Amino acid sequence: MMTIFFTAPLVYMIPESPIPIPQSPFPSLGYPLSAFGCPLTALDPNPDPDPDPDPHPDPDPDPDPDPDPDPDPDPDPNPNPDPDPDSPIPNPHSHLFKFSSPLYNRYSISNYLNKETPMKTLKYISWNVNGLRACMKKGFMDAFNALDADCFCLQETKLQPHQIELDLPGYHQYWNSAVKKGYSGTAIFTKEEPLSVTYGLGIEEHDQEGRLITADFGSHYLLCCYTPNSQRGLARLSYRMTWEEAMKEYMTKLATEKPVILCGDLNVAHEDIDIANPASNHKNAGFTDEERGRMTDLLAAGFTDSFRHLHPDEKDAYSWWSYFAKARERNVGWRIDYFLVSSVWKDHIKGASIHSDILGSDHCPVELDLEC
Repeated sequence: MMTIFFTAPLVYMIPESPIPIPQSPFPSLGYPLSAFGCPLTALDPNPDPDPDPDPHPDPDPDPDPDPDPDPDPDPDPNPNPDPDPDSPIPNPHSHLFKFSSPLYNRYSISNYLNKETPMKTLKYISWNVNGLRACMKKGFMDAFNALDADCFCLQETKLQPHQIELDLPGYHQYWNSAVKKGYSGTAIFTKEEPLSVTYGLGIEEHDQEGRLITADFGSHYLLCCYTPNSQRGLARLSYRMTWEEAMKEYMTKLATEKPVILCGDLNVAHEDIDIANPASNHKNAGFTDEERGRMTDLLAAGFTDSFRHLHPDEKDAYSWWSYFAKARERNVGWRIDYFLVSSVWKDHIKGASIHSDILGSDHCPVELDLEC
């Protein structure tokens, strides 16, 4: 046996089985609900055309009705000649949406579009400090306080957490150190406490050097990354390619859940504009076709280089300089420090800058200002 419910223009056929029918938000009506939380009205297949007819109809209706009735028996003597053009027009059907359904309240499009919490612009800083203990002696805390970031991400910390004590009031600290002491390492200092923090890619081969921290902030993921250098003679290029593939897979998977921000020393100058001497550095670590190609692939997978998004043609903008031959003084550098943002959020990028005036490392801090 089967009960049929109609709701224009759809017909719902609900078998009499253990399948549960959602409870109606209109208990007095006794109607079941459709999949969208709306009441379904059962129609009688043999309705009574006149369930309660008048047994004594008037055989002699009024033959002389009023031929000129008063169209407005009580008009407003002081109508508003200039109504407020900005006042909202009341919705005559608003009463239809005043029920309370858990699914409707949580997932309705109107709730998503009319968020109660306004978006705010957050400042993110990423800096390869090339040894935090050494950088502390070169003005790290002055730079940290002056930048006053909401999230401060470090690469190449080169220490174990017990080897330093940082007093950072108002910040939560997260560290990922390499198994090998004095090598690699990442850290995140954030004013807002993340919902969760994970370390590494979850792949043993890649999780020995403290190269990745992922913080879940609810609206987005923040990844602090120190990409392996291919080294002199490209001795580690093969491993670098394996890492790049694993990172791309990891990031694209996270991006199916919520937007992703990747920051850090990615050890590649992507385009000729990102390096002072592209011709002489071609095929050197950090500027090989393989490394640059992997960056191109990552961007094509749904990510945006925040700096180039806002400054597509800016030249001589670098974040790393060799310690040799006064490279920094002559601005002979590479742009290898990045903020990549899920492309669905590229319009949220409000600022992207390189703080080349801040010393303390062979890298300088890079900044992202993002509305989120």
